[in-house]
Amino acid sequence: MPYNTAILKQKAIEAIEKNKLIFVEDVCAYIGISKPCFYDHFKVDSNDFNELSEILEKNKIQLKTAIRKKWFDSDRDTGLMALYKLCSTPEEHKKLQQNYVDLSAETKQTIEFVNVSKQFPDSL
Repeated sequence: MPYNTAILKQKAIEAIEKNKLIFVEDVCAYIGISKPCFYDHFKVDSNDFNELSEILEKNKIQLKTAIRKKWFDSDRDTGLMALYKLCSTPEEHKKLQQNYVDLSAETKQTIEFVNVSKQFPDSL
């Protein structure tokens, strides 16, 4: 059953704004289409796709801001710690971690690979 892109877009905008949606998957569920169908009608980087993405991003920002405000206004240690980690410098963040592992490495070593098949006869 073919869908009208303009109608889908209007339904998507209404669903996003009414339900404060933040994910494309949720938009698809609310307007009753599959994710591939969504991307068929709203090609990535098209004006319609970008418009819907901006509305979703606005909802994400509002949600994150509201959560951070709740953490800030809270007396709960876990919320305050999470907020502090979000605002901390990398050095402070490392010190707050109970099991921080630094996986970065700066090295100029060269690894040489040897083709061992030339060293052994085929009869092995």
